Amino acid sequence: MRFLSLVGNSFGCSASGERLVSAARDGDLQEAKALLEYNPRLARYSTFGVRNSPLHYSAAQGHHEIVSLLLESGVDINLRNYRGQTALMQACQYGHWEVVQTLVLFRANIHRADYLNGGTALHLAALNGHSRCMRLTLADYIPSIPNFCSILRKRSRNEDSILEFDEGALYEVINRPADGGITALHMAALNGHVESVQLLLDLGASAAEVTVEDGTTIDLIGAGSTPLHYAACGGNAQCCQILIARGASLTAENSNGWTPLMVARSWRRDWLEEILSRRQRCQQRVLPSSYLCLPLMSIVNVARECGWRSRECLPTCVDPCVVCLERKCTVAAEGCFHEFCTQCALYLCSTNSTSTVAHGPPGSIGCPLCRHGIVSFVKLESTKPIVKEVARTSLSLSFCTCSAEGPETASLETPFCKPDFHCARISPLGSSFRSLSCQRFPSMKFSTSLCMKAPETTPSLVPRNADLSLRNYLARCSRSGFRRSTSQTEGRRWLCSFNQSVATGSGC
Repeated sequence: MRFLSLVGNSFGCSASGERLVSAARDGDLQEAKALLEYNPRLARYSTFGVRNSPLHYSAAQGHHEIVSLLLESGVDINLRNYRGQTALMQACQYGHWEVVQTLVLFRANIHRADYLNGGTALHLAALNGHSRCMRLTLADYIPSIPNFCSILRKRSRNEDSILEFDEGALYEVINRPADGGITALHMAALNGHVESVQLLLDLGASAAEVTVEDGTTIDLIGAGSTPLHYAACGGNAQCCQILIARGASLTAENSNGWTPLMVARSWRRDWLEEILSRRQRCQQRVLPSSYLCLPLMSIVNVARECGWRSRECLPTCVDPCVVCLERKCTVAAEGCFHEFCTQCALYLCSTNSTSTVAHGPPGSIGCPLCRHGIVSFVKLESTKPIVKEVARTSLSLSFCTCSAEGPETASLETPFCKPDFHCARISPLGSSFRSLSCQRFPSMKFSTSLCMKAPETTPSLVPRNADLSLRNYLARCSRSGFRRSTSQTEGRRWLCSFNQSVATGSGC
């Protein structure tokens, strides 16, 4: 019974992992903290079958505080489930912009693609019309410069534009095709998400990209279709008008020989007849996207360098941020030079949905104090970079390492690792987590020479009769099927390896 209870303890990690999954899914922050303090390796747990980790569940449900907790525990931010989806992809799919903001600040990889259809986080955000998630995902590609929109419209190739930002990298990210050649603009146009279509076009999405025959995506319209074909299939008139105003061709034919007008007729979108007809002469003027945000890159860089979640109490002599009245000012807006804390500036850039301001280029956001157009933020001189922590040890490693340099123990009980070795406690995740110590083996006692396979020249810590009974037990086990070899050395080796597996086999 003692042996069965010992083996049963190895399944405790699975039970704790399920508890952490439930806490991440339900948003129970205190439960998640307690479980991670007990065993930080639980952050790497994943469910059977779908392979979703606690990070996936918390991201899909929008619990950004638990997402931050898991990331600070050292979990891999780009973990994949059985479909190849990361936490960023699931957050974009369900529109949880606060989770997306947290993952972007922790430098999540936005280029990972789904195994089944090749879609990225940008594709999933465009598919469901989550414009805020889209602009946060592209924060590292949209520079905080006043002439950003003019550079994209002119498509200039001079040295000045190249030095200001990498236009080619932004173009590749925006127009990256999934399986079947479908881009994010195709997906947004098909589902009638006007704001997403407008944002993608303002960021340089091509209205002339066409689908291909290869790929796993089922295409009911036909290969060679443009985003206007997909907008005609979806039936949203405003999406069609915006695409036409941005240069989409009314006469483009796909592999079936269908124009966008013919696609609309086949799907009985009669209200698009006049819009998609060449008889229409006048085109509406399209304003810049209300979700375009120029200062986002600047504040994201400051947040990564200096932190963004300060909880320290302010001295009475320090003026707090005028927005939250809780944290000290760390950044200033270029132009009006009004000061804010980093967290309020991030919130302002992430939630803004205003297309025009009193003074500022398209994409600038209005200052909450003077309505001046903010293009970028700069950190104050008093704002210091955060101290980089020592790189954490991989969570897949054991938390107890054995070293032979310590003094020998004279205890009659054998430690929960190799005998005659002392256990060095390590804390790879910082002092905030509970230090894990090596527990002692509850019942088994044996000679030190069994594990090390050394001749019995040293005095045994176990009485002679106990040593003989242990040898007889090993001999019976080898004859009954535990090991087919009749060698006593092999029996001892199996026992040693079993002891090591018990010590390290509970890792998640």
